[in-house]
Amino acid sequence: MKDAVLLLNARDLTVGFGAEPVLDKVSFTIEAGERIALLGRNGAGKSTLLKVLCGELQPEDGQLILRDGAHVARLGQTMPDGQGERIHDVVAAGLGEAGTLLQQYGHATEAVAESPSDANLQEMQRVQQALESSEGWQLHQRVETTLSRLNLDGAALYESLSGGMRRRVLLAQALVQQPELLLLDEPTNHLDIAGITQLEDIILDYPGALLLITHDRAFLRRVASRILLLDRGRLTSYPGDYERFLRTRAQELEAEDRQHAEFDRKLAQEERWIRQGIKARRTRNEGRVRALEAMRRERAQRRTVQGKADFALQDGGRSGKLVLEASNISKAFGGRAVVQGFSTTILRGDKIGLIGPNGSGKSTLLNMLLGRLQPDEGTVRLGTQLDVAYFDQLRETLNDSHSVAENVSGGAETVTINGEQRHIYSYLQDFLFTPAQARGPISALSGGERNRLVLARLFTRPANLLVLDEPTNDLDLETLELLEALLVDFPGTVLLVSHDREFLDNVVTSSLVFKGDGRIIETVGGYRDYESQHGVTAGKSKPADDRAMHNLVADKPDSPSKPEAQPRRRAKLNYREQRELQHLPGKIETLEQEQATLAEQLADPAFFRNAADVVAETTARLSEIEAELEQALERWTELEDRA
Repeated sequence: MKDAVLLLNARDLTVGFGAEPVLDKVSFTIEAGERIALLGRNGAGKSTLLKVLCGELQPEDGQLILRDGAHVARLGQTMPDGQGERIHDVVAAGLGEAGTLLQQYGHATEAVAESPSDANLQEMQRVQQALESSEGWQLHQRVETTLSRLNLDGAALYESLSGGMRRRVLLAQALVQQPELLLLDEPTNHLDIAGITQLEDIILDYPGALLLITHDRAFLRRVASRILLLDRGRLTSYPGDYERFLRTRAQELEAEDRQHAEFDRKLAQEERWIRQGIKARRTRNEGRVRALEAMRRERAQRRTVQGKADFALQDGGRSGKLVLEASNISKAFGGRAVVQGFSTTILRGDKIGLIGPNGSGKSTLLNMLLGRLQPDEGTVRLGTQLDVAYFDQLRETLNDSHSVAENVSGGAETVTINGEQRHIYSYLQDFLFTPAQARGPISALSGGERNRLVLARLFTRPANLLVLDEPTNDLDLETLELLEALLVDFPGTVLLVSHDREFLDNVVTSSLVFKGDGRIIETVGGYRDYESQHGVTAGKSKPADDRAMHNLVADKPDSPSKPEAQPRRRAKLNYREQRELQHLPGKIETLEQEQATLAEQLADPAFFRNAADVVAETTARLSEIEAELEQALERWTELEDRA
């Protein structure tokens, strides 16, 4: 076993933006090849720490030691506009001066293609010579390989891309540098599920060290091998995966609560003693007085755990049983079908997830279902007594010129929540905003705090139909879990667009999955259920060009003299297996039909008026079908691979 190679050593880093430091004598190390997740509350200082590590921000105190020759690259949360720049140029910019030469070469070749004048030819020759003298052609190949690996068209304009595609371009810009330490700040934001699982594969194959900030629990569970927790200015390291961290952290908080309770009990006892009458004061021990003063100072310096968010949804009253009904609706833009012949019925209390790639039409479908956009064909019928609250994924509802409080109350000192008047500062404290933050501009908020502010604004409105378009971006884990619990208990109806697989699994009762070309299928349960029902293995298989990615980031070109390892031949299907493969699709279809019938029965409240044994038998049969379906799908996939 090789000895660990120390890549970075941070000693007593201190950064303070207020009365209490954001980073308070933070010390830790990073070894080569580690995959570390940095966790903590929104606003705890995680992004600040990443800026310190890559040199964008200088600490007020402390020392940062990086191994000689090691390079650090960071993918931040913010995305530049990149007006007029091609994707190739944005990625090449990660290479510094060499990247500038590559950009110039691209523009020079375009100029020669348009006009092969002497001036254009001379400029192209000049750039070629400069590239040859600086190993630029090798870097050019690195850029092209990175673009190919991330399925990016280098000639396309960066400004024309969606948020998810821009994140992918900026990831390519970081990867092309081949850093020994790669810092990723919320890398899954704006990525669809396919993009997230591809990123997981890239990270698992990355030979350098990674330090990443994420609140995507499925992503976190798959990639992290160590956890760093930033809490109240202090950093604690937890070896092992996320599940181990959760167990250890819960035990620590329980122990801390007990220690604080015992300390406070003793302090109160000493305070009572010091306030006793004349006789006691004459005989009091001066050493005991000094000890009490020390205890007072210690208590004053204690940084307690930040309170948990404690918000609630306003009850908008009961809607009609039918929330909406879509009949054979279609919508196309520029001749491309976004929704094609889709029908559904949504009833009160349904919690439905919309799952699909970026740009597949999820927001278009939402707008048609809500009557904001007319379908080209088909009809949508809305139910009665609907109060709709819409969470905007682009957070356009926030006014940057207003304070935090003004964005929620419109300038009023109070808000009405479930019929009761609440002072705006008190209400915002439920969302973890201090009075000072409430008075301040929203420009000072982190991404997660802005998202929390949108929720605070949204929940001032009574609603029985919640429409949430990617509400989980930037939210910290505790707020995510609280929002999950609220949505599960919400008596109204929820339409949820999200790429957070675990959030979907924990909240929704059924899913609308966008399959491309306007096709939408409806499945029971969340994303994991969709995977098992339809044989999806997103994120669990390796792309064919993973070896090329490893060579890209490790800078180890393929050796033509070394033969490829030949895959082991799988045995062909025998006659019995061929017959089994022929019958499996019919069996799966029959099971799915029975599953849908039983699920429909159990979704009807009237069904539970039947005898208890009938209900129990139906429920048990539905569980059996789910197990049989999973087994049949796995067997069908296995035989199909060998056929």
